[in-house]
Amino acid sequence: MPQVAFFEKKFVPLSEAKVGVMTHALNYGTACFEGIRGNWNAKEGQMYLFRLKEHYERLHKSCRILKINLAFDAEKLCQITVDLVKKNGYREDIYVRPLAYKSSQTVGVRLHNLEDDFFIFVTPFGPYLDAEKGAKCGVSSWRRVDDTMIPPRGKVTGIYVNSAMAKTEAHENGYDEAILLSQDGHVSEGSGENIFVIVDGKLVTPASCDNILKGITRETVITLAKNELGIDTIERPIDRSELYVADECFMTGTAANVTPVIEVDHRPVGDGKVGPITRKLLNLYSDVIRGRNRKYKEWCTPAYRSKKRA
Repeated sequence: MPQVAFFEKKFVPLSEAKVGVMTHALNYGTACFEGIRGNWNAKEGQMYLFRLKEHYERLHKSCRILKINLAFDAEKLCQITVDLVKKNGYREDIYVRPLAYKSSQTVGVRLHNLEDDFFIFVTPFGPYLDAEKGAKCGVSSWRRVDDTMIPPRGKVTGIYVNSAMAKTEAHENGYDEAILLSQDGHVSEGSGENIFVIVDGKLVTPASCDNILKGITRETVITLAKNELGIDTIERPIDRSELYVADECFMTGTAANVTPVIEVDHRPVGDGKVGPITRKLLNLYSDVIRGRNRKYKEWCTPAYRSKKRA
């Protein structure tokens, strides 16, 4: 089945969804995006899109930062996405990439007096990091970009050069993932994930003032920890050395889901294995995103026609 994209306000074959070499966003990073997971539930024969509306509400906020006029509201974007996923018909986990961008074919650094456009494509996407084995992380020499430089609360394409530098440095140093510090030396986030430590039975995670992206998976895990495990989350600055002495540590993100961190800077976290609270949250989250937990079914948008009668 040929892949389909939504491009220039219509559905087209993915092979025809092209931008020109002079496109402003390509040359200057003037675009913002979301990553949305589609999680395949084989038992139900259903693809569940996780927290679809929340992703598009965040995309609209990113667009405001970049002065991009997004032609569709969140409700319409949800419907376009469901239609696109249906047209592609995957029966495996997928990644949906909506991107709003400065589309003018022009040279010149600015945000004003430029045209805007939008596209979505879908691609198969398995595990980003090994959640069963756990990730070995290294603190990066690259610092997280500050809000006074490029606002990290927006998923701006240009800011991800910072993440790419950290990720490749980590890979070349033998780690699975990087952990970036803020400009003042506190723990910020991974190259594409939020980070949590568990200390004395409580979750601790950096606050937004540490230049994190306020992740949708992050917020989901905070909610699940409180509602299902009775565990509170403290948002505060985290020192680098706290990563070394934490009882447990894990990362969250649309791509990474819930990924345990078993080692930081060649030091084992806890006993160097996936911790019990992390394991519970990992399993809870996995059930929720695949529509297996009816309590949180409203977070899951089914993409395919149900085989069961209502």
